[in-house]
Amino acid sequence: MNVVATAHTLPAPETEWLHEGSFHTLEQLSKPIHRNLEPVGPHYLAHARRKRHHRTFSEDDRIVAAQQAKNVEDADSGEISEPEDPLLLSRDPKDWKNQDHYAVLGLSRYRWKATDEQIKKAHRKKVLKHHPDKKAAAGGIDDDNFFKCIQKGIILSVIVIIIADAFLVAQTDSSKPPSPFVGSHLAMEILTDPVKRRQYDSVDESSDVEPPSRKARGNIYKLWNPVFDSEARFSKKKPAPRFGDDKSTKPEVEEFYNFWYNFDSWRTFEYLDEDVPDDNENRDQKRHVERKNKAARAKRKTEDTARLRKIVDDALAIDVRLQKFKKEERLQKDAKKIAREAEEKRLAEEAKKKAEEDAKRKEEEEIALKTSKADAKKAKEAAKNAAKKNKRVLRKSAEDANYFHPDAPVPPDVISAALADVELLITKLDNEELDVVAKRLAGLKVANEIKGVLASSIHSTVSKGLAKEGDYKLLLQ
Repeated sequence: MNVVATAHTLPAPETEWLHEGSFHTLEQLSKPIHRNLEPVGPHYLAHARRKRHHRTFSEDDRIVAAQQAKNVEDADSGEISEPEDPLLLSRDPKDWKNQDHYAVLGLSRYRWKATDEQIKKAHRKKVLKHHPDKKAAAGGIDDDNFFKCIQKGIILSVIVIIIADAFLVAQTDSSKPPSPFVGSHLAMEILTDPVKRRQYDSVDESSDVEPPSRKARGNIYKLWNPVFDSEARFSKKKPAPRFGDDKSTKPEVEEFYNFWYNFDSWRTFEYLDEDVPDDNENRDQKRHVERKNKAARAKRKTEDTARLRKIVDDALAIDVRLQKFKKEERLQKDAKKIAREAEEKRLAEEAKKKAEEDAKRKEEEEIALKTSKADAKKAKEAAKNAAKKNKRVLRKSAEDANYFHPDAPVPPDVISAALADVELLITKLDNEELDVVAKRLAGLKVANEIKGVLASSIHSTVSKGLAKEGDYKLLLQ
């Protein structure tokens, strides 16, 4: 392609532009700049492409469309590259309920996990692959006049169903093989509708993972986790707990079995319902079919619940973690029992030791009490004997003092008065005071000294208010 560069100079402004009426100059024109101009844009490129390859408009559009389709197909092939099964393409379109919609679109490995974007890409790939222009370009015969109807169905799925039904009738009377667009578009129509897709996923047995037998060898966690991951797609509660591994704790395992034994499934079986006749004149037949479908769904639901319960029972039967937990619990129980028995033994020994110590202390206290009583008795007797002795000393002191009379013989009334005063003093003194007085009298022989000691003791009792001076007849004279 030849490109010609031309130079253009901007014209200078006329002089009257600068001073014309209400015209005001805001900025001066910049200096001219030399630029190279080249023709660009999709229309120019399309023109250049047609000129170079000597194509007409229709030929160029067809070739570009085919190339774009190939690019889209190549872009999707990395994600969706499942080969087509000839049996799927040759299925009777009337048997659409038994059609594997995911396999038709090449999404067998994704199934219920396939996103809406993946479904749309897969459908687009199928449409592009069986495009009539592509068949014609490959040298094939364009016998798929239904393709335009399918294209309309992409915009409005209801039209697809109507046209597809009409085409199914045509296929019944025709010897030609069924169009792959019918299955592909039915799959698209079902899988892009959330309600219909959920109904189909509910009965999609191809997504199920068969549980291993009890005799199966290998890592039980690798064998059983995919089974419950597959069943978890029907759970109303998300996320569903996994089977776990050998590091799962007891609460996690218990939560797992509690969840699956009380599994709340959204699974329904409307997809397998018998078609209800749309005949207003035969209402009894319509009600009969509806009741029959309802009973069939209830039966399938019961069978599915029993099936899942058996799977959980089989997993529980071979779950070695439960045996490990029981062994650990038994060891913990035995350890607690041993600890409890040791504690009981220790407490019994402590109680026995305490009882022995209490008995010994009680015995010692009894001995000490007896000893103290004996000592007290001895002390009391000793004090009593000492008091008797001290009393004798006081009585003897009166005799030694010649009954406080200067001459002898002493008249009996004087002896009687002296002894009466001494006895009265003895009654007013306690044992300690008697001992003090007796010690003061010890060794005294002089009458006045003896009388002085006794008189001093009498004054002490009088000062304490224990006696009166008038009570004494001789010692205070």
